[in-house]
Amino acid sequence: MRTTIILKTASNYLLPVLLVFSIFILLRGHYLPGGGFVGGLIASIAFILHSFANGLEKTKELLIVHPGFLLPVGLAISFMAGLAPVIFFDMPFMTGLWSHDTVAILGSVGSALFFDIGVYLVVNGVTLTIIFTISESA
Repeated sequence: MRTTIILKTASNYLLPVLLVFSIFILLRGHYLPGGGFVGGLIASIAFILHSFANGLEKTKELLIVHPGFLLPVGLAISFMAGLAPVIFFDMPFMTGLWSHDTVAILGSVGSALFFDIGVYLVVNGVTLTIIFTISESA
């Protein structure tokens, strides 16, 4: 598959911009529209665009871990965010817990943020695993 120099150059600049934007969408998700699902899709799109422009092998070199590893890690984080109220406070599963102190940039941190981080990792892992598997078999 032949790609143009414009697509290669643009994808190299868009990858970090889209990843930062996906983190922004992730972090604003428990107050406004967005969250782990949409942020994970944006991060996946960044890597898919990079793989279309630069090849699958170069994109795999950028990833620290295999996308399939993100699935169990994300599920564990989301499950623990839902289970924390049951274990520590004898409250129902998935009850929102919020800190009393605010954190700079993030605001009030709660269990919803950790649930969203888990969803972010799962969506990113599933999407990249599917696309990479399809690309390798083609």
